[in-house]
Amino acid sequence: MNTLLETLRYFVLITVELIALFLLISALVEIILMYVPEEKIRKKLSGAGIFGNIIAAGFGALTPFCACTTIPMTVGFLNAGVPFGSAISFLIASPLLNPIILGMLGAMVGIKAMAAYFVIAFSCSVLFGLLLERLGAQRYVKNVRLKPATCCAGGEVVDKRSLPFRGKVKAAFAGAWGSLRPIMGYLLIGVALGAGIYGYMPQDFVMKIAGPDNPFAIPVAAVLGIPLYIRAETAIPIGLALMGKGMSIGAVIALIIGGAGMAIPEMTMLASIFKNRLVAMIVLVIFLTAVVSGYLFNILL
Repeated sequence: MNTLLETLRYFVLITVELIALFLLISALVEIILMYVPEEKIRKKLSGAGIFGNIIAAGFGALTPFCACTTIPMTVGFLNAGVPFGSAISFLIASPLLNPIILGMLGAMVGIKAMAAYFVIAFSCSVLFGLLLERLGAQRYVKNVRLKPATCCAGGEVVDKRSLPFRGKVKAAFAGAWGSLRPIMGYLLIGVALGAGIYGYMPQDFVMKIAGPDNPFAIPVAAVLGIPLYIRAETAIPIGLALMGKGMSIGAVIALIIGGAGMAIPEMTMLASIFKNRLVAMIVLVIFLTAVVSGYLFNILL
């Protein structure tokens, strides 16, 4: 009975924390993006060399997009003449540096861990974007054109940038709630699994399979993150519960990166715009990012 009560307490506490973090971070990012001119961003992304990759990765870090938004934006960048390497840096950074992931890591693991995660994932996004461009991977892009999209409410196009500040805040929280509702079930599933792990999974078992003494725990965790991942809000509570049972922080980070970057729905969408060889390259890039990040985390933290 004590274990059951402790598990339920964990479930309620983590659920409330994650919902509050999601709404606050999503609303804040939406407000920021209302003040960022899209045309100016596109011009900056078109810059040659590493600076274009840095700006693209930074923009990806600022945008809490899922695959259904990130991939059309990537196609839009390519159609607009943004360098291939910059578009790839955005594509890699957007899921890995999602502000929701960063906010949750900062609140639940610590600011130091969040900062280390950001630096490592950001650097990998920039470097792998440059590398794939140098390898000529742009020849594996299919000839895809992006259909123009509009943001509508009740059949009327809404320009959030023209709203007064109070209207922007209201629209931002409405948008945050609109983003939360479709994934609420997944969030609750993730927290429920995490609570079950926290309450009932034997600590010795976790230590043996994924503890800091197992050198293969990190690459295995990176691969296991793929079927576990639906949204970051699902993977993080599972990872945190496993860490509480003795899983190394490096393996948890690899689990989150592997799931966030190599999610099966995203890879399926990528196959519609990239040839199989380029999709395989991106999968390899994300896997290497997860493994390198995991080992670095275990060394640094």
